[in-house]
Amino acid sequence: MPITFRKSYRILPGVRLNINRKSWSITVGPRNGPKRTWSSTGRTTTSMDLPGGFGWRKTGTRRSRGDS
Repeated sequence: MPITFRKSYRILPGVRLNINRKSWSITVGPRNGPKRTWSSTGRTTTSMDLPGGFGWRKTGTRRSRGDS
């Protein structure tokens, strides 16, 4: 079984700093509601918890200025 490292810190109400072995991310949003996450790897995620164990998530990657 691999050894993993993941830690989450609450910076302000509604703002969390998430750290793992390879990257870090900032999540903004309430505990039960829409959230936006920006990762150090360039990934952005928008997610929302829905009633009944359902959820919605959209993930994208950051484009550099040189890309068209």
